[in-house]
Amino acid sequence: MRTRIKICGITTPEDGLAAARAGADAIGFICYPPSPRYVEPPIARQIAMQIPPFVARVAVFVNPSAKDVAAVIDSAGIDLLQFHGDEDPAFCASFGLPYLKAARMRPDLDLLEYLAPFRGAVGWLLDTYRENLYGGIGDAFDWVRIPGALERPIVLSGGLDITNVRAGIERVRPWAVDVSSGVEIEENGTIVRGRKDHLKIERFVAEVRNAEK
Repeated sequence: MRTRIKICGITTPEDGLAAARAGADAIGFICYPPSPRYVEPPIARQIAMQIPPFVARVAVFVNPSAKDVAAVIDSAGIDLLQFHGDEDPAFCASFGLPYLKAARMRPDLDLLEYLAPFRGAVGWLLDTYRENLYGGIGDAFDWVRIPGALERPIVLSGGLDITNVRAGIERVRPWAVDVSSGVEIEENGTIVRGRKDHLKIERFVAEVRNAEK
């Protein structure tokens, strides 16, 4: 099976195009204002309009209002919604678009119990837990904690980069992988959040493909 790839935290048309040209199946816009990768709806639209066909545009939210979600959908031509906070199933399903529900893998989380109400999601995204932070953390969680059989397709996220994505795919066999900080530019040893390194994107995609051989 071909593992799908989402490059998240896209903030510029150049980075979106680089992801698409490298072979990404989806790009993600962070629609959560506290995030350093946040993009306002008009900017997301500018980027989305330059993305070639058959590359999905995903809007990522954390505890938004219905008005905020509708504004992004109307502005940016979104294909898929991703909910990363404490949204309930009825809210997630209320916008007429398919959605992903994220689970942050905190130590006491009963994953099956938490995700059971979200059977209407097209997939479940598993991410690293850190209090008051939602995605783009740069740390992986223990993949052993993922049950062997889940009802919905799994998107593996959390601290993936070129050094570990192959191992993650071989261990979890997810439907897709999601990367943000793992393909960002580094300056003086510090990640520049929201700016993608195009070579890292290409190498990440290559590692995913190597895992399928």
